Amino acid sequence: MSNALVQLQPASLAVVPVGNLETYISAVYRVPILSAEEEKELATRLREHNDLEAARRLVTHHLRFVVQVARGYRGYGLQLGDLIQEGNIGLMKAVKRFDPSFGVRLVSFAVHWIRAEIHEFILRNWRIVKVATTKAQRKLFFNLRSAKKRLGWLNREEVETVADDLGVSPDDVMEMEGRLSNQDIGFDSEPDDEADTYFAPAAYLEDQRADPAQMVEQSDWDAHHSERLHSALEMLDERSRDILAKRWLAEEKATLTQLADEYHVSAERIRQLESNAIKKLRNAIEA
Repeated sequence: MSNALVQLQPASLAVVPVGNLETYISAVYRVPILSAEEEKELATRLREHNDLEAARRLVTHHLRFVVQVARGYRGYGLQLGDLIQEGNIGLMKAVKRFDPSFGVRLVSFAVHWIRAEIHEFILRNWRIVKVATTKAQRKLFFNLRSAKKRLGWLNREEVETVADDLGVSPDDVMEMEGRLSNQDIGFDSEPDDEADTYFAPAAYLEDQRADPAQMVEQSDWDAHHSERLHSALEMLDERSRDILAKRWLAEEKATLTQLADEYHVSAERIRQLESNAIKKLRNAIEA
């Protein structure tokens, strides 16, 4: 073990205080940065001997870098403390996976994990309705916001430029631009005192499910379809009817092989009978 590691004071590695954010940030910046030799030795102890004390030291000495990364995401309207907390989770994941034999510093490896956790947190909490679900949308969410700050609403040429730069389609860019420009609105939020008209959705959206006329209509429609289905089933022979019942209507559906063994035919023959029966049903119902 290196002399530098032996000389590290336990007080410098104490658990940072919880509560006031500024106190926390001040505390993590007082923890010294590890040298390359110290970092490699701790990482080796963790990887080869599962030394949890080495893991704790690696995390503690890199908390300041999480704060630096988290500060870059303060423009999303989320609490800095929450961003730091998510970044710390990413740091711990990075420490667990870090291999010192690669010859890179932990901070270079960990920044990807830190950003990934912060990105996930922002996407989950930026709006009530999640605005980015696909890979292209997630890429656009973070890159398009910075582009719109410089350019405002994008024209067609700018849309195509952004699409080419990020490897997405222009339609994806335009859709994300619209999503970023929208705002969440409470279903039954309080009216704005300065507004002449209250336009919260609760004031104008009607629940149609309890409409007696529609309920009667739906009931009649379901009864009509049920009657047509039963009439169509009566037109089938007993074997076809039994196959459909066991393949589609039973709680535990039978396989083609099981029915083939029951009727002493091949599975392919059962499939043909099933297909023909379905065609007959469809033609009878649509007639």
